[in-house]
Amino acid sequence: MTGIPTETLGWTGDIIFILAYYLVSSGKLKADSKPFNFMNLIGAILFGSYAMLKQAFPILILELFWGGIATLALYKVYFSKP
Repeated sequence: MTGIPTETLGWTGDIIFILAYYLVSSGKLKADSKPFNFMNLIGAILFGSYAMLKQAFPILILELFWGGIATLALYKVYFSKP
């Protein structure tokens, strides 16, 4: 098998989600910050890829929404007027 092993996608996505949650919960990041939302977007892409490869469609749908929310939050951060 070539490329990234499937389990690595899932575990990496999990770790990114946990780290993002920890950083917000501990006050090191704000929930509307770029880093937090980028972490959620990357986590959703990785974990969504894992779910697709495992044919875990309920998780895939969750990650599509999670990634969509992160994308909208990033759009707001970059394009809202001050």
